[in-house]
Amino acid sequence: MTWAGKGRVAVAGIGFSRLTRSPEKVLGRLAFDAAHAALADAGLDSTAIDGIATYPDPPFYGAGRRDGVDLVSIEYFLKHFPLAPEVRWYAQVDQGLIASAVIEAANAIISGMATYVLVWRAMHSPAGTYTRVAARQAAGDAQFSLPYGQAAIYQWHAMAYQRYMHLFGATREEMATLAVNQRRNANLNENAYFRDTPLSVEDYLNARFISEPLSLFDCDIPIEGCAAFVLTSAERARDLRNPPAYIASMAQNTSGRPALISYILDDYMACGGTLAGQLWKDAGLGPRDMQAAQLYDGFSPSVYYWLEAAGFCGLGEAHAFIQQERISLGGELPLNTFGGSLSEGRLHGMGHLAEAARQVSGRAGARQVPGCAAACAIDGSPLLRGSGIIFTADP
Repeated sequence: MTWAGKGRVAVAGIGFSRLTRSPEKVLGRLAFDAAHAALADAGLDSTAIDGIATYPDPPFYGAGRRDGVDLVSIEYFLKHFPLAPEVRWYAQVDQGLIASAVIEAANAIISGMATYVLVWRAMHSPAGTYTRVAARQAAGDAQFSLPYGQAAIYQWHAMAYQRYMHLFGATREEMATLAVNQRRNANLNENAYFRDTPLSVEDYLNARFISEPLSLFDCDIPIEGCAAFVLTSAERARDLRNPPAYIASMAQNTSGRPALISYILDDYMACGGTLAGQLWKDAGLGPRDMQAAQLYDGFSPSVYYWLEAAGFCGLGEAHAFIQQERISLGGELPLNTFGGSLSEGRLHGMGHLAEAARQVSGRAGARQVPGCAAACAIDGSPLLRGSGIIFTADP
């Protein structure tokens, strides 16, 4: 039985600020740029917005909490952005990355709590913060990792990826296919940080290791910027400027699992499969119905895990599945068609959601997959938690 909310909510507007490593504006101004762009895309005035939602957490350990500088909260928009005279609803989530905020917004529209909801994700990533570790004491679980040099999230991912390579015979040459394909897609994306920078297989293989086997090009590019959505009911969306991108299903990973000191590979199929299974069931669709997939790539191996856990291929097959142009724009499963976090920039899944919505509404430009009727966007990692949304061209 499909979800009762299927097709009742749509993305009506999408907007980006400039994505940069050297911002000329504070984060709050970049967030307003993205919000105004999303409103203009929808053909709406900002005073139509009576609901707002975000996932505001800074993307690195030890970050400051200056509102409008280090993060952009609900309170910041309520104080400084020209919203409806009476904002009826808001949500500020701290789990599930930005898809969870979109899920909250969709539910608010379905329930009648809000008419037009603005959702944004603003990211502050100053130079030198990607690997910053501020801890001076190893308290709690950290006593089993920090004294031994395991201090950063990319090290956790590196260990899991090393295990994957050992178990299934994957190679860095195979992963080069993913990184190069995503950069090629980013070169067609005017919002991407690496829109003007090509990447070759040789560039990838010769890149320095960050934590072996993860190299520089296996890690998302930290950027300063924001992306925003305007969501509304399907009925209202059909009267606005652009073809709607309908929400067919949405899910969060709530699988029970023991407390983890570090990411492990043991249960990624079960945990990711639980989320994906809910998406497929609620939408009445399956992996073979997706004309494009936008799978989270904060670190490149997460794409492998989602391909397998979501049922696009079998256990241990992803490294072979992505070869022979299968994931190219003209392939069997166009993958991360906007460049992903590796090449567009790290927005904690907002870029993935935006691209899925653009593909099904026929607005992806040079990256457009012909006849794209359904696309999924899954963020987070099945090694921890995740959330996802399926968008369709038809409600």
